[in-house]
Amino acid sequence: MVTQRRPAPTKEESMSRYIALVPVLVLTVMSIATGCGGSDQTRTTSSAGTTPTVSGATPSVTAEEPVVAPTVSYAAAESAFSKARYPEALQLFTTYVGANPENAWGHYMLGMSAWRAGEHAKAIESFDQALQLDPSHRKSLFNSGRVLLETGRAKDALARIQKGLELEPMSNEGVRLLGRARYELAQVDEAIKAYQRALTIDENDVWSMNNLGLIYIQQGRSAEAIPSLARAVEVRSNSPVFQNNLATALEKSGHPTAAAKAYEAALTADSAYSKAAVGLARVTGGGQEPESTAVDLAALSQEFQSHIETWREVASGTDSTTVSVVPTTDSVAAVEPAVDSVLVSGGEVSDTHEECAGEDDL
Repeated sequence: MVTQRRPAPTKEESMSRYIALVPVLVLTVMSIATGCGGSDQTRTTSSAGTTPTVSGATPSVTAEEPVVAPTVSYAAAESAFSKARYPEALQLFTTYVGANPENAWGHYMLGMSAWRAGEHAKAIESFDQALQLDPSHRKSLFNSGRVLLETGRAKDALARIQKGLELEPMSNEGVRLLGRARYELAQVDEAIKAYQRALTIDENDVWSMNNLGLIYIQQGRSAEAIPSLARAVEVRSNSPVFQNNLATALEKSGHPTAAAKAYEAALTADSAYSKAAVGLARVTGGGQEPESTAVDLAALSQEFQSHIETWREVASGTDSTTVSVVPTTDSVAAVEPAVDSVLVSGGEVSDTHEECAGEDDL
């Protein structure tokens, strides 16, 4: 069998076939492009020859690390406060309340730290924040009262102290502060009665004893100051403040020998206590009048304790403002010695607190 070869196509036939194949080739190329790319998106290249980008694609975003606020535990901040590192405690409690803004105790301790660090305005602001969260927060009322007294705002302090006493009438701390505020406002008799009242609540409140004696000294009634100050040093003999003020009362009452012993006791407690050193030099430097009678400090301390019992009996049936005052006696004129003239509401750190749970008074 002879196979017949097909005659070669003419030029016109070849051109016709090429024209017919062009649409098929175009469709095939488009199909391949779509299948490889997985999308009908087209790629473009900038005139500058930069990396091609996919038209219509969402730009990629690098995830940033979240900012984590520093955390401070209440215990760590309180530890700094208890160690008297007050600027550090201020910083730590600032961080703590930032993370725990609803904790009234946190704001309270921030106020205490600010006060001890000398930032009085910040202290008041923090105590006020604690009171906004808990209007019955008596410690914020009392200690903001202390700050106000220190900054010469006795009237404002009195209002806060009285509000605190409305919440806790039997607070020895509050009644003692009341005495200080009354005295700052020149309400001398009311101040004396407040300190007496404080002692009926706590008969060993040495700061009320000291402050009561100090009022008598400043009012020219030094002999009346001796019993309360004798009791104060009997309870806390290692306090240079109490010993110095007792020595001052003794000196001004004409008892230089007894005064010298008290000044020496103050220096034993604190060898750098300059007021006691000056006082001791004064009463031992010669030229003093001899003592007419010896002074029995133990007996005077016992006498003062009996007065407390009397005040307690009176207070049990009356308001604290009606507590009787110790009768005045004439004091012996003497040279004006140095005296710790600022009434103290408590030289101790007032309080530290368990977080939101309670309180431990130091």
